[in-house]
Amino acid sequence: MNVSVLILTFNEAKTLPRCLAALEWCDDILVVDSGSTDGTVAIAESAGARVMYRRFDDFASQRNFGLMSGGLRHEWVLHLDADEVVTPEFRQSLRDLSPAAGIDAYRVPSKLMLNETWIRYAGMYPTYQVRLGHRERLRFKQVGHGQREDLPPERVGTFEEPYLHYNFSHGLANWLRKHVKYAEDEADLLVRMRKGEPQAADPVMRGDATSRRRALKQLANRMPLLLRPVARFFYILIWRRGFLDGRYGVLYALMLSVYEAMIAVLAAERLMQHSQRRAVSSAGIRLRSNAGDDLGGRS
Repeated sequence: MNVSVLILTFNEAKTLPRCLAALEWCDDILVVDSGSTDGTVAIAESAGARVMYRRFDDFASQRNFGLMSGGLRHEWVLHLDADEVVTPEFRQSLRDLSPAAGIDAYRVPSKLMLNETWIRYAGMYPTYQVRLGHRERLRFKQVGHGQREDLPPERVGTFEEPYLHYNFSHGLANWLRKHVKYAEDEADLLVRMRKGEPQAADPVMRGDATSRRRALKQLANRMPLLLRPVARFFYILIWRRGFLDGRYGVLYALMLSVYEAMIAVLAAERLMQHSQRRAVSSAGIRLRSNAGDDLGGRS
């Protein structure tokens, strides 16, 4: 299979060269940049990639923009971020792929890398995201801080060969700063669920790992907020055997528990603000009702 590659960037001069070097076999690379100031665009263009600009609002909209407006050459598109790298084995599996009838996209696993080390257990391998899809039939929707395929599950297949995800290429401090914004998005999603807004359900036992992970996340969203960070730490370290990754596994479990703590704090703040607004609104209704009773009593 020949594919076009769509890469999202913002100030990725540090990571983009390795990503592009692994794609020298691809004859159609589109970079959707959201305003880089560090030379990212020049690096992309010097490697032969086409570059389009779109102001960032969310990941799903960026990817959909590239699909609809990018003039992609091939029917199938591989979606990457600049800190993701395909391997020779990935390329060979892609070359050998023949999409089955009725399949519009594929969920793809990744190996989470920290200091050139694969965090196999704490990184919960294999986790999947839909990253390979038909140019016309795959679209994305934003859920929390990330994108999700807008396709029925029966139209999504599984591509077994992983790519490498260097998620910490900009340093751990940068990872934490970035996850403050992600935590805000996840807290908003959690609050909407706690307030009773309908959410699409993924049956836990439907069969594929992606559906089980999403369903388990929905179950976790019903957990008491203050338990979430502790539960996440021990889930990664013990249940998922993150301790087998050594110090990097413990470090990553701690980082994820900090992320969960940020979500819990922000969600608690939003829920308190919601309760206060409801209390003020109820008090206003009572005051207006009492005023009406007083007027009625004097007539």
